[in-house]
Amino acid sequence: MDRVDVLIIGGGIAGASLGAALAPHLRVLLAEAEDVPGQHATGRSAAFWHEGYGGALVAPLTRASRPSLELGGYLSPRGAIHLARAGDAIEIVPGCAVEPLDRAALERLLPGLRPQWVRGLDEPAVADIDVSGLHQAYLSELQANAGAVRTGMRLMSAERRPGRWLARFERGEEIAADVIVNAAGAWADPVAERCGVRPLGIAPKRRTMVQLRLGRTGLQRLPLVIAADGSFYFKGEGDRSIWLSPHDEVATDPCDAAPEELDVAVAIDRFSQVVDWPVERVERSWAGLRSFAPDRLPVFGFDRDAAGFFWCAGQGGFGIQTAPAAAALCAALILGKGEVPVDPAPYDPRRLSSSPRP
Repeated sequence: MDRVDVLIIGGGIAGASLGAALAPHLRVLLAEAEDVPGQHATGRSAAFWHEGYGGALVAPLTRASRPSLELGGYLSPRGAIHLARAGDAIEIVPGCAVEPLDRAALERLLPGLRPQWVRGLDEPAVADIDVSGLHQAYLSELQANAGAVRTGMRLMSAERRPGRWLARFERGEEIAADVIVNAAGAWADPVAERCGVRPLGIAPKRRTMVQLRLGRTGLQRLPLVIAADGSFYFKGEGDRSIWLSPHDEVATDPCDAAPEELDVAVAIDRFSQVVDWPVERVERSWAGLRSFAPDRLPVFGFDRDAAGFFWCAGQGGFGIQTAPAAAALCAALILGKGEVPVDPAPYDPRRLSSSPRP
């Protein structure tokens, strides 16, 4: 039986970043159920750093993460255009730098824009994130500080014994740990149940992405284009291709998500109502899972009732852009020391403990 200080369940961006933050101080083992870490939400993200994404209570994590992302070279300028029809409200988190765009300005930026889109906002700070590079850097940092990463480790059960947890895995491995970190993404509630811990209602939602080839060139640096009503977003990918999403959130069980034909068709139809650019073909499509707590805020902290059980879950679609600050926050809470980059109170799991059992 192996003995560690911290056992992290889940090798996506949440588990990898927290493992990297803890490994210089504690013995850390990251257990990933799949053969490759980050196979689900992290590996399928069209991630961008978008200051107001997730709302006003998530923005502090996003802002605190930007310096680290810039220093590591993980950001590439993209910019964003928020599109609105007459009567649409464009919701912007206070403090985000934006400039108004009238119809003439929109036409210069998006030639072929349909007539109903009459105004917008320019948000120049939005940037692409090198998700793969960031994730691999965290895994490498964890291992460089004597932390271990093991794949094919599917948790079957865990029980609390005096002063420690004993976790059992599908292939017969047993790990003793002082702290279990639940960084299992869409599987966060099932992992809690396998540990005898009350779930918090963290629900996975499917998000569809489509790569379209268009009868138009010069699209690679096209800004992120976001509908004010939340019905779509798209951005340039190649000279003649874009990444497009219908901004869907389809309730689902934790799974290896796959796109539905109807969702792909809806995405294309919504895109065709924005610009007159010819769609030549679907080059590929995919889907990922984004997981939300009932109040749509992340859950960072020790469980109220289960000693040594730490939640690092419910990051929705903003887990990558907030990873540096979230990892620093969670590490400080686990270690009981160190700089706390933002106020942890909004993310405390105790806020959900009185909710009805899901």
